[in-house]
Amino acid sequence: MNDPDKNPWTKISTKEVYENPWIKVEHHTVLTPSKDEGIYGTVAFKNLAIGIIPLDTHLNTWIVGQYRLPLNAYSWEIPEGGGPIGEETIDTAKRELSEEVGLKANKWTMIQTFHLSNSVSDEYGELFLAQELKEFDNHPDPEEELIVKKLPFEEVFQMVLKGEITDSMSVMGILKVKYLIDNQLI
Repeated sequence: MNDPDKNPWTKISTKEVYENPWIKVEHHTVLTPSKDEGIYGTVAFKNLAIGIIPLDTHLNTWIVGQYRLPLNAYSWEIPEGGGPIGEETIDTAKRELSEEVGLKANKWTMIQTFHLSNSVSDEYGELFLAQELKEFDNHPDPEEELIVKKLPFEEVFQMVLKGEITDSMSVMGILKVKYLIDNQLI
């Protein structure tokens, strides 16, 4: 029987291929679990992925639209961003909510942890539900060109079902909040 805590991979060598302030790409020569020699490429992230679902008392939420260069397409998403490793994730969540959609929340609940693309990266993240909201003007990062929409949560949930929202953090967070609403847990 396999031991789930035992790593069946052996790294023979590792070469850094590329690094910038956000990621590091490495090429590994490995022995696979079947003990065959092979290669593996990994991306190490230098920030944590943080997403926020703001929800008001009328079950409205906010989404952010922006052009995503890697997809070469426009994307609708929950407010999200990267937080430096070592910074409290709630502090990143508060900053992103303020910057992207101009909201401050008095009630915060961490609703999900996750790993994105764990077959090639170590990216870790957390999703927060933000409630008891106060609105003011947003102030996005200078490199961001955002469109912000306030919509009924049910409409945003339907956007996920129709494939109009495909960002993995957004899909995960919206589905989790839908579960919490439907089961009267919030």
